[in-house]
Amino acid sequence: MQKLEILADAAKYDASCSSSGAEKRNSRDGGLGSTTGCGICHSYTPDGRCVSLLKILLTNACVFDCSYCINRRSSNVQRARFTVDEVVSLTLNFYKRNYIEGLFLSSGIIGSPDYTMEQITRVARELRLTHGFRGYIHLKTIPEADPELIAEAGRHADRMSINIELPTEGGLNKFAPEKRSATIRKTMGALRLRIDETRADRRAPRFAPAGQSTQMIVGADGAPDATILTTSANLYANYDLKRIYYSAFSPIPDASSALPASAAPLQREHRLYQADWLFRFYGFSTEEIITGLPDGMLDLDIDPKLAWALRHRERFPVDVNTASREELLRIPGLGTKTIDKLITARRYRGIRLDDLVRLAGSVRRVRPFIVTADHRPTRVLDRENLRGMLAPPPKQLSLFG
Repeated sequence: MQKLEILADAAKYDASCSSSGAEKRNSRDGGLGSTTGCGICHSYTPDGRCVSLLKILLTNACVFDCSYCINRRSSNVQRARFTVDEVVSLTLNFYKRNYIEGLFLSSGIIGSPDYTMEQITRVARELRLTHGFRGYIHLKTIPEADPELIAEAGRHADRMSINIELPTEGGLNKFAPEKRSATIRKTMGALRLRIDETRADRRAPRFAPAGQSTQMIVGADGAPDATILTTSANLYANYDLKRIYYSAFSPIPDASSALPASAAPLQREHRLYQADWLFRFYGFSTEEIITGLPDGMLDLDIDPKLAWALRHRERFPVDVNTASREELLRIPGLGTKTIDKLITARRYRGIRLDDLVRLAGSVRRVRPFIVTADHRPTRVLDRENLRGMLAPPPKQLSLFG
């Protein structure tokens, strides 16, 4: 149990853990486990389904000495290591107790990248082939490992992930000199090719059907949000990533003096996720989001879509009864599901403000930017204090938080 406590706690720093996109498999068709249903809440799919994962490291020992990592070679932390059989046994026992529905497995580098990748792959192979485990498996990929080892891992995993670590090559060279940005990207490219081949040819061997993801540390190397989002857009376009996870930097014991002394605000991480969704699901270009940002930083007080709308007041108000879906997606306070419902509803009647309240739940942020059958804003977009009117009210800080 002490091993589990150490290695489960160490795994919390890896945020690139999601089960969206997994094949729908169920033990009723034979085998053990499934990717459907719900249990202990650890991860959510885009449709809101909760999927529980056993999230652990094979070991928190590592031959690399990345400055920002709590498990770096020079770190004075308690070390532990699972054997392959122990991880397999834990996964099966936790599943049978209905604690989990799958496994997220990462690791520090043991001995060499090849040896580490072989150990990670053995876990997945044992679960799939020896025990018929049909639950979700997410494997961390070691970019320096032999491509054949990575290829075998992909045949057993639902999703694979390679951490890009930092948003700039300069930052990686400074804080993780043993890692190479070119190697990371080359391996991500190889994963994409194999995934694309499998999707194009159903006869091809199964390979990571839920795609690949990555993680980026925010606030360690001084890169502004504009740089981070530009890097993200490049990664999505070139490697067809399913998700980029942003992890706010937090100071660690005995850290390098080159690292920031204080943690990056969690609100910054949140705003990056919101901006990420704008160019993934709302049709925004990266340039639209980052142009005009003071010092290249997103506004922490308001969400990026509202910030964009305030910079482009000439685009509003938008008539919700006649606007295209693309125009509706630009309105602050309206999400994709609400917009789809709105488009369906307006086929039968003119949308009034009350209808929008029922569809969206609240229209406080929406009102200044829209025209409905019974509402038209009167010069509100010209007000200098509009941002203050729409920003969330300040919260009283806790004396004990």
